[in-house]
Order: sequence, then structure tokens, then C-alpha cells
Amino acid sequence: MGFHSGKNEAIEVKPNKRALIITYYWPPTGGSGVQRWVKFTKYIRRYGWEPIIYTPSNPEVPAIDTSLLKDIPEDITILKTPIWEPYSFYKKFVGIKKEEKLGAALMTSGNENTFLQKLSIWVRGNLFIPDARKFWIRPSVNFLKKYLKENPVDVIISTGPPHSMHMIGLKTSKITNIPWLADFRDPWTNIDFFEDLKLSKYARERHHTLEKKALDNADKILVISNTMKKEFLEITNSDITVIPNGFDSEDFIPIDYVPNPKCTISHIGMMTPTRNPKILWEVLNELSHEIEGFADNFKLQLVGRVDVSIQNDIRKFNLNNLVEIINYLPHDEVIPLQQKSEALLLIINNSPNAALLLTGKLFEYLAAKRPIVCISPVFGDATQLLNQSKSSTNILYSDKKGLKNQLVQIYSSWEKGINRFEESNSDQYSRESLTQTLVEQLNEISE
Repeated sequence: MGFHSGKNEAIEVKPNKRALIITYYWPPTGGSGVQRWVKFTKYIRRYGWEPIIYTPSNPEVPAIDTSLLKDIPEDITILKTPIWEPYSFYKKFVGIKKEEKLGAALMTSGNENTFLQKLSIWVRGNLFIPDARKFWIRPSVNFLKKYLKENPVDVIISTGPPHSMHMIGLKTSKITNIPWLADFRDPWTNIDFFEDLKLSKYARERHHTLEKKALDNADKILVISNTMKKEFLEITNSDITVIPNGFDSEDFIPIDYVPNPKCTISHIGMMTPTRNPKILWEVLNELSHEIEGFADNFKLQLVGRVDVSIQNDIRKFNLNNLVEIINYLPHDEVIPLQQKSEALLLIINNSPNAALLLTGKLFEYLAAKRPIVCISPVFGDATQLLNQSKSSTNILYSDKKGLKNQLVQIYSSWEKGINRFEESNSDQYSRESLTQTLVEQLNEISE
């Protein structure tokens, strides 16, 4: 029996406990949805828990990132079964190529037939409840029922979205009587694009019913922000714990700041329609006319998929020479890019649920030790976290003057070769520390 002292309080390590983790996203799938549980899996053995992964063998992946494979222990059990998804029909229906990657959050590439794309959104929201992975629920429950009879575990974990994973967790837990922990990386009915799904009254009620059923039946619920916890507590009396996303300190090799040939601000992650900061395009257009040399010496890097509506606005404001779009970079290439930027851009969705959004990239931004410029519609959970950092600025979507002042300061510091970063305390968000908190919850429900 051992103890770990990574946090202020020691945690008892209880060996030989096993956790089944049900996740749709798993390497070599890339993107933000995969990293949380890859990192938990990387560290969880240090606290006496053995992870068993259950994931589709043929998922529709947003990107491929083999760099994440290094974080997976070589000898863990990974169970895979095939999944049927309607995406091949969707691609053919809306007129996009079979090999083209699909965006999340109702993103569009501009290649879709607009009318058919809108019709497909209606089909998605009203017929595929809770989501298009619903066809994997029944075969997964049947498979896991048989597997767990011969290979028992102490806890079942599901992580969503997609929320079909929670339906698998719920049903499997009921059949096997094994405690179930439901991890919500995003909200369900309060996700930013929920109102864009063109839901019928029946479909809306069905989503809410399934959400409440999952929340009420979970032995433990994890969420990523305090506001999400507050909103879920309005629906359920279940036990809810906040474990935010974080960063893996082993991914970050210290780099001394050296000014780039151009003043470079970087945004990492998808740019969805609700993350379209039109105020930014206006300001960049004005600065390119107001400051001599700005248009030639400034660069905004958008690393990740960018919705066609945002690309159109970039062209509308004549910013093609200032904005570089990099469709995707592996995680191990993204981190040094962040560390070498003059500043990092964080966009909080301009949506009703903005206050609860605590995107995973924020924590890696903090670990990159670069100034952060956050554009947000409200002062929410992200603002509270950013206030801990002296080098972070939260600007409302309506504050054009404030945004312009921040960009001018960053550009001026670059011209003078000045490093504007001041140290921030981000150690509490290390993946290892967060895994220790997770284990505390697992030990609690597996007694």
C-alpha cells in the first residue's frame, strides 16, 4: 500500500483496481476530444488503477494524429468493435468527397449543397438521438455484457460527447451492477449548436429525457467547469465533481522566447460558426491601414479547421495576406508553435452557454507561457481562470477599442523585441495532478 504526494494531501494507492473506459475518440484519432482520456490513461496506473479501453474499430475521425500514440501504455487492453455510422450516406447526400473529413459542431467546408446540408441537420437532430453513433449502443452493450462476465472491472467510465457513449455506460452498468462514472467534456442540451439542430418538440423532449436519465443514474458525474456543474445540478441531485482539462508537463520543453520574423499570434483548434470574431477581422483591417508596415509584419495563424463562413469574412476584410490557415497539425507540433508565438488567441463561442465553456486549449496556452488574448461574449469560467495569469486579457465581443489596444501593444512589444509574458501558476492543471483527483472519485464509488 503506497501513497502519492503530488498534491497537498496524500492519496492512498489501492492496487489491482480496473476501470473500463468507453470512448468514441482514441488515437490515432486526433483533435481535442481524444486528449483528456489519453492523458488520464497515461497516468492512472501510478495510482493503482488499470485502464481497459473500449472504442470503435472504424470511427469517422476528424483528423489523424499518430503523435498521441506515445502516451498510451503499450500493454494495456484496448477492445475494439465495428461501428456503423450514416456518414458515408451523408457525404454522398450533400455532395462532398468520401475521403473528406467532417467537421464537428455543424461546421461546413463550402463544398456541401446548402439546401441538402440544412436538411441533413434536421435529420441528424430529429432522427439520430442522441447522436449518429446511436447504432453502436446495442451491439456494444451486448459485447461488454459478455466481456465483463469473464473480465470483471470495478468501475465503468463513459466520456462524451458523443453522448451515445453515456447510453452504453448506463445500460452496461444496469445489467452488470458495476458502478458508473459519466464524464461530460461538453454539455448535452446546452451545447452551443443545440438550437441549430432544428428539433421537433418530440426530439427536443427526447434529448432532455435521455440527458436527465444519464445524469440521474450515474454514480458519479464529472464536468469540466463550475458553471456546467451548476447547470447540471438544476437537472439532477447526483454527485458532480469538476475536473477541468489540463496540460501534460511532459509535452512542454522550455523554450526561450525569440521574436518571430513577423509578429505572430496563433489560435489552436476549430473555428466554428459560433467562434467567428468579426470584431477581430474589423480591427485587423483597420490596423493594416493605420500602422505603417503592419500588413507586411503581422501574421495570425489559425491552426485547425476553419468554417467556410469565417473564411468568407477573412476575404471580405481583405486579410488573406495577414491570416494563415493550417488545417491540422499533430499535437507534438502544435505545442512548440504555441511556445514560439508572440501571443495566443482564445475565442469563446458567442452562444448562450458561453459562461461554462472552458476549452482544453486554454490550459495548454497557460503551459506555453505566452500572453493570451481571449475574446468572449461574457465574463465566465474562462475569465475566472485567466484572471490567475498576469499575461491574460479577456475582451468582450463588443469591446473593439480594447481589442485594438491589446493588438497594438503586442505588435509594439514585438517591434522592440520585448517579451510581454509574466509567470502564471498553472501547475494545478497538470494532467498528472488531475488524474490524482480522478482516482479519488474512482476509489470513492468502487468501495
